Amino acid sequence: MKITRTEHFDIQRKIVANMTTESWEQIPHVAYVYEADVTDLMTEFKKLRSTGKTKITLNTVLMKAIIEGLKAAPVMNSHLRYNRKLVRGELKTFEDINISMPMLLPDGQMMTVNMRDMGNKTLSEMTAAIVDTERRARNSNMDEVMYEVSLDNTLQRLKQGKVAQTVMRLIGSKTGAHKITTLHGAEKKKYYSIPTTDRLTKKDIEQGTTTISNIGSIYREHKGSCALLEIIPPQTTAFAIDSIQKRPCVITDAQGNDTIAVRQILPITIAMDHRALDYSDLVPFMRKLDEIFANAEVLKQWK
Repeated sequence: MKITRTEHFDIQRKIVANMTTESWEQIPHVAYVYEADVTDLMTEFKKLRSTGKTKITLNTVLMKAIIEGLKAAPVMNSHLRYNRKLVRGELKTFEDINISMPMLLPDGQMMTVNMRDMGNKTLSEMTAAIVDTERRARNSNMDEVMYEVSLDNTLQRLKQGKVAQTVMRLIGSKTGAHKITTLHGAEKKKYYSIPTTDRLTKKDIEQGTTTISNIGSIYREHKGSCALLEIIPPQTTAFAIDSIQKRPCVITDAQGNDTIAVRQILPITIAMDHRALDYSDLVPFMRKLDEIFANAEVLKQWK
């Protein structure tokens, strides 16, 4: 077979490969596709966009809806520590809602950033936080940021007694064609002279309490839905927002009469770690989303 290209993983691809492999090795995934009728929500969103100076995105609105769902089902905003040998588990539920959000960087790479304390923010505040993160990303050398995170993770594993794994990771990142190159000398000094308020640091890409990915923003014309996505340990949930699709739906009026109408449907994929959660744990979350999409004027309160 003719090889057209050979490309060694850069540090971003190494981190993604390592985390997703760990996810599928450790976590028994269960997924559910929640299909939201966002017809009324889109009407309210357009009204919201037409007023005010801050251009709130649909991604932010949908993230807010998921966050409100997490408030109704707080156990989904949790981290799991599990020892399979001893069959011991510990589930930590958080008050703060810190969203791990994949973001497309200026160089075309995808990196997951930690949007902290999003549970207590309005739509305008969430938008401002995302815009500021994008601004700092443009000033950042992502190889440096990711190397900081990778090094910190390696040291943590060393403290846990995983010596062999630590040695292998160091060999893999510091030798041969797979060697990771970072800044040195004056170039490094110049970069780290940039205030941390103007660039991303390892804190910005540390683990959040859950992950929300907007797949629909990558290809809005797609007609399917995400069937399954990886949960990054120790998180216990992950969400994928798909694209809005027009579909025929049965509408029941106040008199109980059914009609067929074209509606805007948005699939939202929910993945959960079955070691920690059951389907029953998702019910309060889905009921809250039902309430939000049935009463879309709530967007005015979120602004």
